[in-house]
Amino acid sequence: MMRKGRIFLLAGIALAAAPALADDLRGALTMAYNSNPTLEAARAQQRAVDAGVPIAKSAALPSLSGTATFTEFAKLSTPSVGAPDRSLDATATLGVPLYAGGAIRNSIRAAKTRVEAGRADLRSAESGVFSQTVAAYMDVLLGQRVVALNRNQVDVLKVNLQATKDRFEIGDLTRTDVAQSQARLSLAQGQTRSAEANLTATRERYIQVVGKEPVDLQAPPPLPGLPASVEQAVQTALDSNPDLLAARQRSKAAGFDSDVAGSGRLPKVSVFTSGGYTDYMGTNGGPASAVTKQGFTSATAGVRATIPLFQGGLPAAQKRQAEARENATLEQEIGTERQVIAGVRSAYASWRATSEIIAATQSAVDAATLSLEGVRAENTVGNRTILDILNAQQELLNAQVQLETAKRNAYVAGFNLLSTMGKAESRDLGLDGGALYDPVVNYDHVKDNVFDWANDPAPVAQATRTVDTKPQDGSVPGQ
Repeated sequence: MMRKGRIFLLAGIALAAAPALADDLRGALTMAYNSNPTLEAARAQQRAVDAGVPIAKSAALPSLSGTATFTEFAKLSTPSVGAPDRSLDATATLGVPLYAGGAIRNSIRAAKTRVEAGRADLRSAESGVFSQTVAAYMDVLLGQRVVALNRNQVDVLKVNLQATKDRFEIGDLTRTDVAQSQARLSLAQGQTRSAEANLTATRERYIQVVGKEPVDLQAPPPLPGLPASVEQAVQTALDSNPDLLAARQRSKAAGFDSDVAGSGRLPKVSVFTSGGYTDYMGTNGGPASAVTKQGFTSATAGVRATIPLFQGGLPAAQKRQAEARENATLEQEIGTERQVIAGVRSAYASWRATSEIIAATQSAVDAATLSLEGVRAENTVGNRTILDILNAQQELLNAQVQLETAKRNAYVAGFNLLSTMGKAESRDLGLDGGALYDPVVNYDHVKDNVFDWANDPAPVAQATRTVDTKPQDGSVPGQ
């Protein structure tokens, strides 16, 4: 069902493709995916986590080092005939670890497990950015609709005020009626200005999240793949929520850390070999330096076993510390699970409630429309006052704004539910903006890289800046 849902979401968004120069939700999500700084930072952080694997592996590989020393014997307290005046020593040492009590093996396992946890964190970052994008997109649409409704209200009240003045001139209405109409018009103009300011703020928020100005936003496609029950939503989240998956992987990594700490009480075995060369640079032997050997070579090889006998309780303390941290991650895993379950249930309830509110508010709009028509008709025969008409108009506006707000809230709540379930990520949305970012590519690039002088390109910011975007306003397309 969820696979079909993702296919339908891709098809639905494709069908909602906007005309030239217009923005649709799919384009906004793609833009945010490719240029949002929060997401780019999360990817860079994951690359840092990837580097933990070759760092852990390096402890299992041979180490080779060289040392060169030049010595000038400026003064000898007991001069010796034939002592050299200077020397040059060069030494190369090769060491190969054989056994480290399991510390290296478990360190590598912990590093690899943390890579898996980091990938889940990256999925969570994607989902969070997409939720912000959907909310910003829907906020702009809501803001535009609210401004349009308020401007229409101002236009209607202007007509009402003029009609009231005309009727006052012929003695059909009183000055009080004119004042009431004028007051409502002034109030509506203030509300319109407030709505325009709110629209400006939502557009700036859109630029912050998406990276570009909103241009003629199109209506979003329906959200498919929504669960049929709260139990289905919770089960999907337990299997797919990235925060919960990351917590599980961190618990496993902490278990490997405990094994690493316990290895401090075990022996360590390594083999080593070294070679050296000393050159007295023609100064050995004093007067007889011409016939004295000036260079000497040496070579050694052996096996070194380090057996800890007493370390002042350090290994036991490190083991207890690691196990306490492992215990903390296990508790945090349960805490994350609780949070996910509560979040899914709350998101499901919010989505269902807002969906039902749409139907109820639509009924309110229909009733308010009918009421306004009736009040106007009754006013023509003297059964209703101008104030009754003004009140009916305000009730209709309030109901219309509530309806638009309910539509926005229902869509955002539905997307947040998918996000909490772990089903609102790039792989689920079918974004069309080039190849998706694959964290495995960088991992494969670095995991077995053993060259000390290997360098990647210098870091360069990938996110787009918004300093060149123009300041937003409260205008509405088509008005």
